[in-house]
Amino acid sequence: MEIQTICVAGLGYVGLPLAIELSRHFTVIGFDVSEKRITELNNNLDNSGEITQEVLENATINYTSNLEMIRTCNFIIVCVPTPVDDHNKPDLTFVESASELVGKNLSSGSIVVYESTVYPGVTEDVCVPILEKFSGLKHKQEFKVGYSPERINPGDKEHSIGKITKIVSGSDEESLSIIDYVYSKVTTTHKSPTIRVAEAAKVIENIQRDLNIALMNELAIIFDKMNIDVYDVLKAAGTKWNFHHYVPGLVGGHCIGVDPYYLTYKAEEHGYHPEVILAGRRINDNMHKYYAEKIIKHLQKNGGKSVLLLGLTFKPNVSDYRNSRVKYLIKELKDYNIKVQAYDPYLTPEVINKQFHVDYIDINKEEGAGDVVIIATQHQQLLDLVKEGRFKQDVLFMTRMR
Repeated sequence: MEIQTICVAGLGYVGLPLAIELSRHFTVIGFDVSEKRITELNNNLDNSGEITQEVLENATINYTSNLEMIRTCNFIIVCVPTPVDDHNKPDLTFVESASELVGKNLSSGSIVVYESTVYPGVTEDVCVPILEKFSGLKHKQEFKVGYSPERINPGDKEHSIGKITKIVSGSDEESLSIIDYVYSKVTTTHKSPTIRVAEAAKVIENIQRDLNIALMNELAIIFDKMNIDVYDVLKAAGTKWNFHHYVPGLVGGHCIGVDPYYLTYKAEEHGYHPEVILAGRRINDNMHKYYAEKIIKHLQKNGGKSVLLLGLTFKPNVSDYRNSRVKYLIKELKDYNIKVQAYDPYLTPEVINKQFHVDYIDINKEEGAGDVVIIATQHQQLLDLVKEGRFKQDVLFMTRMR
């Protein structure tokens, strides 16, 4: 099979960098249902801040929201989010919708590759039937599928696509060979024997990290009760050659706080109730209560009633606020009648007001807000302000509070 044109469907923080890298070797169409996003990219702008204007200007990608353009492609890569619902159950709405759109515009002889994090079986048991239904084509006979999980780390310029290994898998040897050929043009690859193995490998990557952070969070609580600085403990323990370096903190975002629920959901379908994985989730999901308690005790000790919260995104130096646990910290503080004002250099006042339900304050114009300043997300810009002595109030780094 000769690769004619590649379509990357979904131009978020995963799809856009991939499309750019592939465009150096293939003819690429970048598809997104958001006309606003397409207009932005056609003007060489990426509001996520992941891709510079210079890189966008030099990329040879045809950005479009025209579904019919998918028909001109014989290699389609689907990059859409896979969140959980309010009950922590997998929400496959985006991947199902994308499969329907692709199916309606799928040409015979094409390969469809999914990059979204899912539980084992989604590609073949959920996506393939949708593709068959809306295309009228038969899987393995008239089209084939594959799975190559994304490993993009927002804000991380060191581990970009070209510097990480990509797992590749296909519905048969022929499709695997072609998928491997495409991805090996931009990075090193690891061939997975089956699509299910690749799906399972992706979902456990973040589960492992989630559990390690949960252990650090539990240790932070335990040592706090013993009046021992957990960071001193970790520094000392870290002198052993095989000690794994993790630190306590809020665990949010689109991956670590979500992916464990995909595997536990599927495990329970098979009659097994995961204990270790869900225990880690419970610890991490409730750490905002621990930090809120520390903040409230500090305020009570010093006669304060208000907080200036700095940094709201789910991790430092990125604008992504999806599943940020800071939102739950704010709610917890407000439940105790603590006045909360907030600022984040990566977020607009509108986002802070509407998404976090808290009053925005411009720290560049107003000083003295809050009886205490809490650095919730350690953006470098905020750390620089602290270093400059910008704040007259007590400044507490949330993860280091005792």
